[in-house]
Amino acid sequence: MVQCEMCGAETSSPKTIKVEGAKLDVCSNCTDFGTEVRQPSSSSTSTKYSTGSSSSSSSSSGQSAGSSGASSSSSSSSSTQRRNDMFDDMDELAPDYDDLVRSARENKGLSQSDLANELNEKSSLIRKIERGDTLPSDRVQSKLERFLEIDLSAEGSSGDDSEWSGGSSSGSYTLGDVVKRKD
Repeated sequence: MVQCEMCGAETSSPKTIKVEGAKLDVCSNCTDFGTEVRQPSSSSTSTKYSTGSSSSSSSSSGQSAGSSGASSSSSSSSSTQRRNDMFDDMDELAPDYDDLVRSARENKGLSQSDLANELNEKSSLIRKIERGDTLPSDRVQSKLERFLEIDLSAEGSSGDDSEWSGGSSSGSYTLGDVVKRKD
């Protein structure tokens, strides 16, 4: 017996309905709450949780074990590659960006409102950036760097990760190997 996913009643023949985009297996009393989803022919042995790789492996069970070993080695080689994400291309902001902006502004002899007028930004934004309350957007960062002739990106942050050689001789790391204390 299967439990209805809407009311919780036990049912021996659940029907699949779609309610606001969600597919639910429900009893016959709850089918009126959604639109019934027609299942493809029942000759297929796959379940709703099966993937393409498991259905292809079940249909090719007569093949040699060598071909399945090749597919597992290709999947393991892809898992060893480092995945690229959107943060790989982004520059990291210098930890003392607020001091850099303030000192560069003062060196040019500008007030916060003067700098804001030059950059066509609000003076409250400049004030928050110099206090370290907010991070500048990429657009504002490039304006600040261009006008004040400074570099707000962190230098060598990616190099620190590759040069780090902490850890024990066994190759396993603990949290203490990685964490940098503030004191």
